[in-house]
Amino acid sequence: MPGWGEAVVALVCLVGIAGTILPVLPGEALIGAAVLVWAVVERTPWAWVALVLVVGILLAGHALTVLIPGRRMSAAGVPTGILVVGGLTGLVGLFVVPVVGLPLGFILGVYVGELARLRQHEPAWTSTVEAMKGTGLAVFIGFAAAVLATAAWAAVAVRSGRAMGIMAPMAQQSPSPVT
Repeated sequence: MPGWGEAVVALVCLVGIAGTILPVLPGEALIGAAVLVWAVVERTPWAWVALVLVVGILLAGHALTVLIPGRRMSAAGVPTGILVVGGLTGLVGLFVVPVVGLPLGFILGVYVGELARLRQHEPAWTSTVEAMKGTGLAVFIGFAAAVLATAAWAAVAVRSGRAMGIMAPMAQQSPSPVT
């Protein structure tokens, strides 16, 4: 793949990393698709190694974003139905107040849902805080997996010796005599 192509793959991976924080972008899917295209174009054993590594890291990260925060929120007594309500109000909030509306809508939806269920402010707010902590943990895990997957691709791309056209010109130069 030419250097500009690998630069595009790197850019898409960076956008994917941003997508793990800004939920309007499918971050993990962007990274996986970019590395898949790179591997198909490269068609080298190292490219397939990179693809397997990246997909494995992204799948593991996705599983952990569901399991770890889910267990934590269940242990804190936050019902799944309330999280669904929070997610739906978050989506509404995304369109009402762009960018910040998603977390605001989520918080408001969880709080109002818990207030209706528990009928008291203090336990409703405690559940809301636990839901926010769990969601923050999920975002962090997804972000870490995206960064790790991108780093794995970059390491293999550099290892393959052709990353962004930097290594190819260096390999063609004859070594300078040692004085």
